[in-house]
Amino acid sequence: MGSKEEIGKNIKKAREKSGLTQEEVAKKAGMNTNYFARIERGIARASYEKLEDIAKALKIKASDIFPF
Repeated sequence: MGSKEEIGKNIKKAREKSGLTQEEVAKKAGMNTNYFARIERGIARASYEKLEDIAKALKIKASDIFPF
């Protein structure tokens, strides 16, 4: 898996493209907004399951998040 910073950048880019706020994505993904923000900033690691939840909330493929 790529670095958590690269994954966070990809999540942020997808979120901004979708026009959603961090709070909206976190709610759709079933997680705390602060935790989502930390994932997006590359500070916190997320399980594969949580990354799948984020991808579903953003209506993208999970593979779009990974930097490879």
